[in-house]
Amino acid sequence: MSTKFLVTDEKPDGFKLEDILTVIRNDIIQRAAKIMGDGRPEATAVMNNNIKILSHLAESIELAKNSSDILDKSFGPHDADVPRIGKA
Repeated sequence: MSTKFLVTDEKPDGFKLEDILTVIRNDIIQRAAKIMGDGRPEATAVMNNNIKILSHLAESIELAKNSSDILDKSFGPHDADVPRIGKA
């Protein structure tokens, strides 16, 4: 079973989780900037939701980076032929 976005043995050209989350975070920031000056209650609610989502994304990016660091330190760089952890 191969993933759609993430690096796997079957998808060596995939992305690291932290990289995808960072792109999503940046998109949300750009979109939020467009509604910043809109004082309607709906815009305020969406902005508040975006702020909460950004906080969760920031935590998730750090967790993903930490996992990558653990794997790199413990098992070295990813080899497309051999999984660093888990089953092949």
